Amino acid sequence: MRIIIAAIGRLKGPESELAERYLKRANQAGRALGWKAVEVIEIRESRADEVMKRMLEESIALANVIPQGAAVALLDEKGDALGSEAFATELATWRGNNVPAVVFMIGGADGLAASLRDKASLRLSFGKATWPHQMVRVMLLEQLYRATTILSGHPYHRA
Repeated sequence: MRIIIAAIGRLKGPESELAERYLKRANQAGRALGWKAVEVIEIRESRADEVMKRMLEESIALANVIPQGAAVALLDEKGDALGSEAFATELATWRGNNVPAVVFMIGGADGLAASLRDKASLRLSFGKATWPHQMVRVMLLEQLYRATTILSGHPYHRA
């Protein structure tokens, strides 16, 4: 199963280093679970002057990276706040159902168009607080790594 993180914007500085650390860990641990490499696709922020146009352009760019038959998970502050074990179970269910890919979408500052939000089979929140997109990506990568440890019985996750 492919795991893709499609995100508006680029990571720089310390966030980039931390994201790389968890990406490497998730890739190493995920191979034993039959995951292909976790891919990160960075999409440029729209330069449109109008909010709706920016949102639409970014949503179209994100929609274009969704492979055929993929499950779509949207990072959304209004989404479900899953615990780490429930998140791991969701990934295991997709893998068990032979879903070829899971795409985690991280929108830009203006959010995503309703047409893209409607494609999501999961809306995931990291709590009620609003987080910078850079931190959301790091937290998602850590949770992907944590999910691999939960599913493989590694002691990294202690409930």
